[in-house]
Order: sequence, then structure tokens, then C-alpha cells
Amino acid sequence: MRVRYVLVALLAIPLADAAFLLWVATNLLTAVQTVALVVLTGLLGMLLVRAEGRHTLQAVQRKLAAGEAPTGEVLDGGLLIAAGAFLLTPGLVTDAIGFLLAIPPTRYPIRELLRRYVVVPYVDARMDGFATGAVWTGGFPNPEGTAGGDGAAGGGASGPTGFGGTATAADRDASDSADDDVVDVDFEEVDDEDGDRPR
Repeated sequence: MRVRYVLVALLAIPLADAAFLLWVATNLLTAVQTVALVVLTGLLGMLLVRAEGRHTLQAVQRKLAAGEAPTGEVLDGGLLIAAGAFLLTPGLVTDAIGFLLAIPPTRYPIRELLRRYVVVPYVDARMDGFATGAVWTGGFPNPEGTAGGDGAAGGGASGPTGFGGTATAADRDASDSADDDVVDVDFEEVDDEDGDRPR
């Protein structure tokens, strides 16, 4: 489902770009001025991406020298690559998106949204909760999951001693029925020729 939305967006952006360029060329500027504007915004955007790329690379080197993980800087690098691709695409809409991804005041909120809603859930799902610390500390997690969000790491699962949740009535009933299945075995003594020996 998400791939479908991405494909629709990738098709809609060039169409919107072409329609906006046509409107600008017919209503606001001449055709030559529109082409010059597209080239100028592309060149300025690429200079901005180059400068921001150098700054991001220096920040990565500083973080690595300090022994810290440059997670934010790596995301900045990915966003700058996307910004360069948008700025190289001729058009005013793609140039506007490229500038939004390249300028730090608008790139930082996009980076945080990307980290919170895309990167962290993906890494957390791949590492079974170890990325955020929402791991099972005991009991048995429910791999199937239930309607209330149970079974996901850190999602308030309803395991008997699962992380973030307490035992539900169904868990207590299952535990009681497991206790009822215990079989008591009585030993009796049988006389044989060697003497009394329990069997």
C-alpha cells in the first residue's frame, strides 16, 4: 500500500511541475525568462547542497572522532542526496522541494519526522525492540498480535510478565488451567523377596 502511494507521488510531482511551468510561462513570465529561472534555481540549489554536504561531512567526522554515532548527520546526508536529485530535475516544484530538503531550518524538522515515523519503527521491528529498549523482559510475547496492539515489542503486550503490560484475565485463566493439569503420583510399597522396596 505504501509503495503505491510513493509511485503516485512520483508520477504526480512531474505532472504538477509541468503544469506549473506552463502557467508561469503563459501568465507571469516569458518562455525565455522561465527557462532562465529554472536554470538559476537549479544552480543556486546545487551550490547550497554542496555547501551543506561539506558541513554535514565535517559533522560526521567530529561525531566519529568523539566516539558518537552520527545518526542525524547520516539522515542529513540522505536528505541532501534527495535534494540534489530534485534540484537537478528541471522544474519549479521540484526545485522548491529540493530547497526545502537542503535548507537547515526546514531540513531538520523533516529529518526528525523521518527518524520518528520511518527509521525508528523499521529498525525496532528488525531488531525485536532492542533499538528503543522496548524488549521483552520475561514471559512469552505473542507473535500473532491482537487487536489491542499486543504482541509488538513495547506495545503494552499482554504477556504474563511482558514489557509494558500486565497479565490479563485470559493469561490468568491459561495459567490456572496449566496448574490444574499437574498430575500427582503416589508411590506404594510392594513386598518382594529382597525386602520392602518402593516402586
